[in-house]
Amino acid sequence: MHPNPIFRNADSAESLTFARARSFGTLAINGDPVPLFAHVPFLLNEDASIADLHLVRSNPIARALKNAPLAAKIAVTHSDSYISPDWYEIDDQVPTWNYIAVHFTGQLELQPQETLRALLDRQSAHFEQQLLPKTPWTTGKMTPDVLEKMMRAIVPVRLHIEDMQSSWKLGQNKPEEVRIAAAAQVTANGIGVETDALGAWMHRPPENT
Repeated sequence: MHPNPIFRNADSAESLTFARARSFGTLAINGDPVPLFAHVPFLLNEDASIADLHLVRSNPIARALKNAPLAAKIAVTHSDSYISPDWYEIDDQVPTWNYIAVHFTGQLELQPQETLRALLDRQSAHFEQQLLPKTPWTTGKMTPDVLEKMMRAIVPVRLHIEDMQSSWKLGQNKPEEVRIAAAAQVTANGIGVETDALGAWMHRPPENT
């Protein structure tokens, strides 16, 4: 998380809305000799105390969880762009990168294998709902033997969330007219992901309520 508090005063509900809409992040645990990462879709429960996900059984994180639950973090990012100093339309500025990020920290543990089918059904329903009016895909469309074989290769995992931190780095440290000038350039010429959305957020940064 960026240390400047001006980028970290978003209302928690705003950050949760962002994370739920994305529902994809980078899972990380401490490893030896380096940290271990996995890129995973996940589902938050209603009060954001739990994130459910699954991993390939051979994933090093899944293997590490066989011994005991582990401290872990899920980093959720989206909407980012390089910011050229020229876009501020004032002197003596430097390049930077604007972005939105939400981090969930907690204890990660394996779940009983018999919970996997329900998890997969919930996950697919969550994402298929966003594709309506397409007829939603369900696991019921799979040949049972094929589905069982594929399910044996993955494991259900749960993060018990203990803390959430967010960083909305949108140029709030600049005068409003300077930030809005840069936002227009991000929308028109941004280099990154979902630059239209980032430009809109730069016009109206979330505030702590």
